[in-house]
Amino acid sequence: MLDELFRHAGQTLSALEARFDITRFAVMKHLKLLEAAGLVVTRRRGRERLHFLNPVPIRLVHDRWVSKYAEPWAAGLSELTTRLEDPVEKVFEIYIRTAPDRLWEAITDPEIRSKYNFGARVISDWTQGSRFEMGAPGAPGSLGEGRNLEVDPPRKLVQSMVALWSDEARSEGPTRITWEIEPIGDSCRLTVTHDELREGASEELYGGWPMILSGLKTWLETGQLLTTPGSLLYGSQ
Repeated sequence: MLDELFRHAGQTLSALEARFDITRFAVMKHLKLLEAAGLVVTRRRGRERLHFLNPVPIRLVHDRWVSKYAEPWAAGLSELTTRLEDPVEKVFEIYIRTAPDRLWEAITDPEIRSKYNFGARVISDWTQGSRFEMGAPGAPGSLGEGRNLEVDPPRKLVQSMVALWSDEARSEGPTRITWEIEPIGDSCRLTVTHDELREGASEELYGGWPMILSGLKTWLETGQLLTTPGSLLYGSQ
């Protein structure tokens, strides 16, 4: 089933049922187990429930274990995680042991953001309709810019962004990023949806999310920085 969602993300229960020679109930049972493991994220769209493969747990396994034993293999796995979603909408989900206010601060505070976002800072007054800019001392110029479409601390942030870190990324034009924070006991479920991507959009736009979110979780829970390749791309220049 994971292979099928790897092939085509955002499938309905009926679509998945048609792919396998098992009952609808069995498909539902498998999906429930995969959702509980965090490997599948379900999003409601109208009357349908769409299922997406979530690459963040794979990234966490890579960060914690794989790189200890086989760095070349880890590099290949890292490339794999950038291709785990449908090219139009990317959905990433992670659980972090922290409070909603603290998580919101980590997303919007420039210095904290730089600790897990490749060394880049995001500057804004974080009001609805305001602009933001992403940059870093070690970057040759602005890394991105856009507008805050919806600001609802500490629950939801919706942004329109144009990536500027390369000519290829710039040519893709604006895309939308939605951060959603939901308290779950002593933790938070953070869901990041990157959409309004054109069919076949460059992986530069969304391939870094598993590493960014892994770094965010690591910093909030341990106070440590990830040292995976590229994790502080602009931080040490």
